[in-house]
Amino acid sequence: MDLSNLKPAAGAVKKKIRLGRGEASGTGGTAGRGHKGAKSRSGYKRKVGFEGGQMPLQRRVPKFGFKNPFRVEYTGVNLDALQDLAETHGVATVDLEVLKAHGLVGKNDLVKILGRGEIKVKLEVTAHAFSKTAAAAIEAAGGTAVTL
Repeated sequence: MDLSNLKPAAGAVKKKIRLGRGEASGTGGTAGRGHKGAKSRSGYKRKVGFEGGQMPLQRRVPKFGFKNPFRVEYTGVNLDALQDLAETHGVATVDLEVLKAHGLVGKNDLVKILGRGEIKVKLEVTAHAFSKTAAAAIEAAGGTAVTL
């Protein structure tokens, strides 16, 4: 066995039928395309979403909503995550570098501290934004909430 005598399995390769090569071939005339109409002609291409003249779904369904181009998207980090960081890693100050290092936020994310959970340790937290409840909880525990 070598590359010179390789061939496909028996019956795996079929001969291609050459359409439209005269009446004697059995595939002449209309070459399986039927009579007339756009689909019988060369270069035919149906429009995307075309439904045979019926009003297409894309036009039947009404428009709705809008995307605000000026929206500022924050990645939320909750107080319970900060409490967990303080307990497991002994962190006293939480800033963007600490959050990135522990995989809580991505490198280009804007960070907002949210108020789920409770915080029992004194932390100095630096972030782009704080919810009112989160800032109050951090300050109640004796820490500081610094907005960037």
